[in-house]
Amino acid sequence: MNRTTKLRIVLLCAFPLAAHALDVAKISPAETREIAANAYTFFYPLVLMELTRRAELERRAHAGLAGVNQFVHAQTFPDDHSRLVIRPNADTLYSIAWLDLAQQPMLLHVPDTHDRYYVMQLLDAWTETFDMPGKRMRGTKEQWFAIVGPAWQGVLPAHVHRIVAPTNTVWLLGRTQVNGVADYDAVHAIQSGYLLMKLSQYPNGAQLPPPAEVPGQTQNIGRSEPPPVQLQRMTAAEFFQLALSLLAQDPPHPQDAALLQQMAKIGIVQGRPFEPESLGAEDRKAIDEGAKAAADALQAAVTRSGVGERVNGWSSGFSGATGRYGIRYDARAAVARLGLGALPPEEATYFSCCQNAGEQSLSGSKNYSLHFAAGQLPPVRAFWSLTMYGEDGYFVANPIHRFAIGDRDALKLNGDGSLDLLIQHDAPGGDRDSNWLPAPSGKFNLSLRLFWPRESVIEGKWLPPAMSP
Repeated sequence: MNRTTKLRIVLLCAFPLAAHALDVAKISPAETREIAANAYTFFYPLVLMELTRRAELERRAHAGLAGVNQFVHAQTFPDDHSRLVIRPNADTLYSIAWLDLAQQPMLLHVPDTHDRYYVMQLLDAWTETFDMPGKRMRGTKEQWFAIVGPAWQGVLPAHVHRIVAPTNTVWLLGRTQVNGVADYDAVHAIQSGYLLMKLSQYPNGAQLPPPAEVPGQTQNIGRSEPPPVQLQRMTAAEFFQLALSLLAQDPPHPQDAALLQQMAKIGIVQGRPFEPESLGAEDRKAIDEGAKAAADALQAAVTRSGVGERVNGWSSGFSGATGRYGIRYDARAAVARLGLGALPPEEATYFSCCQNAGEQSLSGSKNYSLHFAAGQLPPVRAFWSLTMYGEDGYFVANPIHRFAIGDRDALKLNGDGSLDLLIQHDAPGGDRDSNWLPAPSGKFNLSLRLFWPRESVIEGKWLPPAMSP
């Protein structure tokens, strides 16, 4: 080892921030832009989850509801005012909790749902789905689960199922099947049995705490801007500063090491604040440009209403990439932007459509039909639905307050057993209204959801038909 090398090692140890400034100076603006774009895509789900968590807890506080480690159960479907989560569903009632596992595990109790479909999706801070207790995986009998932080090593009660979370921040998204508005009371009774408690509060399972207060509709309270818009308005410096501050509680996964090494070249270093003022003007400009390019790419995915190859105007790439991403950071960010909290494909498969088979944008200025041939209805073990969204991915007001239509509705089949769903702005009239999904006057997009799909869907052998004008 020569004298110059030894001197550099001493400088790196004594002045790490200065060393990173030296590293930044060694790479070109083009490489800086590329690294910044990759870093933005990598951190996007983490930051969006945090902004969503803040918005939800702020909404709860404003309404006098329970905070962290407490369920809040939706009593009704979201409506056209809801802006908390993009592309919500009108198939299930949500039971939502934000968990903090830093101190101890949280115990989850689910009652006997009497064969009714439900799922308790568990997402880590990076939007990875790490478990899904529910009918598909564990049946519908009464059960207890312990959601345990990554470093906790204690002992649990014998009959409690252990679920280890990769991060201390966990988003619990519970969904319970609803068979129309008349079914609300039955679902509310089940929700009252979904309970959370700290391990230290658990006596022996014989005594249960009272359920959390149940609010009304899940409308926005507090911030007027939905979390994706809040994120979009952040500068690159604000974005990376927040992202790095979150790593102390929710560190990245082991497979992320290679990208973290790349990000260190532009001053984005785990355990240190992001200080763009220490960089040169050219590097700051390149970082801003890289972050903007990544943000624009995500916004383009929203415009396309899906990722991956389209068949018959529908994209199913969104479903194939959902839930467990590994190092597919672009897919993880796209799913977060398009449908934060989407279920993995074996639990629910999502097809998205914003064009007809002729690649023309869907618009309420035209009348469409979706024709399922006899024997070709969506193959599911639970249920399916077709949901309407405006260009921004939220519900749009309509005169009959119908945002989705599916197999739990009183659909009228054709004489040969086929089915036509009518997607248009004006009511078709007569008994055809039973199959009508109201569309806005302008552009719109659709999601076809298949809960607990059969293998033919997961394997890509069944695909939805094209939209016909």
